[in-house]
Amino acid sequence: MDIQKLKFPIGEFKCPEKISNTNIIQWISDIESFPTTIKQLTNELSPAQLNWKYRPEGWTIKQLVHHCADSHINAISRFKIALTEDSPIIRPYYEDRWANLPDALEDDISNSLLLLEGLHSRWSILLRSLSAQQLKLTFIHPEHNKKFSVEENIGNYAWHCNHHLAHIKLAIEAKGIYNK
Repeated sequence: MDIQKLKFPIGEFKCPEKISNTNIIQWISDIESFPTTIKQLTNELSPAQLNWKYRPEGWTIKQLVHHCADSHINAISRFKIALTEDSPIIRPYYEDRWANLPDALEDDISNSLLLLEGLHSRWSILLRSLSAQQLKLTFIHPEHNKKFSVEENIGNYAWHCNHHLAHIKLAIEAKGIYNK
């Protein structure tokens, strides 16, 4: 399989030109179900298996789980900032550096799974409560020097969930071949 397909197994996020209510409902459902799905995928994995990579130079399964916890903490903060400020500039972070901090290299993923469970529960409540006007609110991402709407960002994070679930599935299927 080519590296690009391993890097983006479900493709890159492409936001529809017109975001429908059906899109929003599906995306929120993907975000809401993510903790259950990631737990099911990783529940029976040994520490050795949690160290499998999904591609050469890629992250391990445990790094993916810890990354999702880190990323989604940042995500809910970005949503809340966009909902409470006038087109704010959000703060980016170096996810690749975070993925190599000691807590992201920990074999025990149980705390990140617990964090994802509680976080996604609250996040889903927040997202389901948004009005049509709130969905149109924006924030500025300085890394892209672009405005993003709340509704577009819901789609982006639903994609992010599915993107990393696909990475975990690839790592499990590869059974450590990329760790060599």
